[in-house]
Amino acid sequence: MKKLLILLLLPILAYTQSPCDADVCVVQFNAGWNSGNDVEWHGKLKDCEIKYIDIAAYPDVASKYEIVVVPTIVVFNGKEVKRFQADISFAIAATKSEVQEVVDEILMDQF
Repeated sequence: MKKLLILLLLPILAYTQSPCDADVCVVQFNAGWNSGNDVEWHGKLKDCEIKYIDIAAYPDVASKYEIVVVPTIVVFNGKEVKRFQADISFAIAATKSEVQEVVDEILMDQF
């Protein structure tokens, strides 16, 4: 029974695991065709690893992390902590401050 449960949970565990090496990581998922809506402040976040993944180039990643709209920003701490998604116009409403606040909360909780 335990083996069956583990097999059923493997896809869920793969989805929640971070694509980064660092503990705290912020990933922007976007597509080349939507580069006009890239989140410009994404690279200016502090105290975290920053990663950009083009889901047009890596469609398997879009499926793995269930990216349904771009851009999407996901904050990871080994697993997914918070997700910020674009609206119907393919623009993200989240601010740098909102995302940085999530990163800062993770770091404070580690103390």
